[in-house]
Amino acid sequence: MHSDLKLTERLRSAAANSPLTERVMFGGVAFFLSGNMCCGIYHDALVLRIGEEQAEKALNKPHVRPMDITGKPMRGWVMVDPPGCKTMRQLDGWVAMATAFVGDLPAKKQPARGLKKKK
Repeated sequence: MHSDLKLTERLRSAAANSPLTERVMFGGVAFFLSGNMCCGIYHDALVLRIGEEQAEKALNKPHVRPMDITGKPMRGWVMVDPPGCKTMRQLDGWVAMATAFVGDLPAKKQPARGLKKKK
């Protein structure tokens, strides 16, 4: 499973001047804010964490669908198919929406890389 490389580069560009950090996950790319996943790419779709209220509204827009990669849709998350994030203006808007929502969540503590948690 690979993610869309052009969309990946565009998402990196949209995230360049933000506090988002990038990680490779599930064969795609994901961006995190304060330890919380914010957005990413799964195959050719943009994945966004925007909260239940915003997700409900977003599902009324063309090219937006529930995030469902396991057979059980994730509440508060959506997937935007390529036509829905074709322009940088569209992509920037989606990333801003996700960043605003995730920015209000409590930060997650991250263990130092390479160190195992004590039991």
